[in-house]
Amino acid sequence: MKKNEKKLLPGSEIVIKALLREKVEYIFGYPGGAIMPIYDSLHDYLNFVSHILMRHEQGSIHAAQGYARTTGKIGVCFTTSGPGATNLITGLADALIDSTPIVCITGQVSSHLLGTDAFQETNIIDISIPVTKWNTQVLKAKDICESIQKGFFIAKKGRPGPVLIDITKDAQFQKSEFYYSRCEYVKNFHPYPCIEEKRIIEAASLINTAKKPLILVGQGVILAEAEEEFKIFVEKTGIPVASTLLGLGALETNHYLYVGMLGMHGNYAPNILTNQCDILIAIGMRFDDRVTGDVKKYARQSKIIHLDIDSSEVNKNILCHVPILGDCKYSLIKLMNYVNKSDHKEWKKEFSFLQEKEKNIVIQSDLNPKKEGMTMGEVIKWINKYKQKNAILVTDVGQHQMIASRYFNFTCKKSQVTSGGLGTMGFALPASIGAKLGAKNRQVICIVGDGGIQMTIQEMGTILQNDIPIKIILLNNNFLGMVRQWQQLFFDKRYSCTELINPDFIKLASAYNIKAKKVSKREELKESVEKALNHEKAFLLEVLIEKEDNVFPMIPAGASVDEIRLT
Repeated sequence: MKKNEKKLLPGSEIVIKALLREKVEYIFGYPGGAIMPIYDSLHDYLNFVSHILMRHEQGSIHAAQGYARTTGKIGVCFTTSGPGATNLITGLADALIDSTPIVCITGQVSSHLLGTDAFQETNIIDISIPVTKWNTQVLKAKDICESIQKGFFIAKKGRPGPVLIDITKDAQFQKSEFYYSRCEYVKNFHPYPCIEEKRIIEAASLINTAKKPLILVGQGVILAEAEEEFKIFVEKTGIPVASTLLGLGALETNHYLYVGMLGMHGNYAPNILTNQCDILIAIGMRFDDRVTGDVKKYARQSKIIHLDIDSSEVNKNILCHVPILGDCKYSLIKLMNYVNKSDHKEWKKEFSFLQEKEKNIVIQSDLNPKKEGMTMGEVIKWINKYKQKNAILVTDVGQHQMIASRYFNFTCKKSQVTSGGLGTMGFALPASIGAKLGAKNRQVICIVGDGGIQMTIQEMGTILQNDIPIKIILLNNNFLGMVRQWQQLFFDKRYSCTELINPDFIKLASAYNIKAKKVSKREELKESVEKALNHEKAFLLEVLIEKEDNVFPMIPAGASVDEIRLT
């Protein structure tokens, strides 16, 4: 090479070097023809970045999500073109609705073949537009760095979300200069709205005069890493706090102002009293239909204050009186300068009364059942007893998700990983892999149903290959439980296509060299949970649950939050 001549690198190597500049430590992926040049370049950098070979592309993106949710960093995954890329769509949709920052890099056929229906060609850009925060297709090696810089910036800044970068095969082979500086600005992209002092003062005035205020906390507090500011605000104002599903962990479960989970299978008191409070303070949540029930009957008596970073969420589902746009970490700091120290003792008594009612009718029978069959709740009770204090709960979707979320004792930040808005069955097993790799020093407990685990059960192979010590608790009722519950309650017990004939999960786990045990008797449960959680390596504990073990409380579809049922 002549003096002053700049070294040119193939686009494939530029991709890897760019990811290293972004301090990526794990790539979750599955190789294939159109991304093979990138994988070839990766071979020379495996001392600097780890690649986790998943067993399915959907598993790759869910693992990246799990990693992102436990670390607060951006999850990264690789796939090839065509079916490899389209297998990401569910994960992209999941990440978009749950605000998870991930960057997906897909291979694509060579640029001269675009639009010709070449082998394994799909127009992944148009397909993924509705389920990405931003996407782009790279046709030239010289554009790779800029696309990755921009992608990482957009994925993380403001309200996080998924980004897809599609790189043609010829761009991976082409050579170009490597230049990289982390992106600090994207034209016409303004991720952090300016906080209006006027709105802060208006909100504080309402809060200071409220007799029956209620705080609804969502995942926005966790994404903003504002848990400490939130706790200080809550304790200064003395206002009861209810959590959305994804907001669990923003405040520890045993905090004296925490009154439970909102929503269809949330706690009785916060749902009932949502329609009795005079001030509703929503922080980092989006008034999802599972939280609001019938919007025409939702909190009609209340003045609503809504803190959110995304202007599109304000007045989308529920009209608010005082919108506060901005990063809630800083909105809360500003609010604290104006709110008075309070203690709403009489108002909190109303929560206590309803909590006692739920305890007597629902919780006691869930956690300490007198019936013969085991309940999901009693499994979570023993998990709470033997889990590590810093444990992370990863759940799939269904009855077990609701029960685990209701009863798990959250004591640390970033302690819950689940599919909230999309409700993706098959999410938990691959997500727990990413969660554990992102939080190596924390215990990861993966709770799954017998339906959901079979959607991504092949990821046990990833656990085997990488020796990942996840604790898998399989709650088996031989049904698609949540659908069966609805069929029982609203379709006259016509169990249409929901009963499962399952494989021998113990033998299956053994085939993947995962220690496993089945529990069918209550007297074995306590000891078995202790053994599973204390096992040094991966462990699968299958617990046979009563087939008609239902999740209550429950808000029927189309009902208002104060029409919640206890039975």
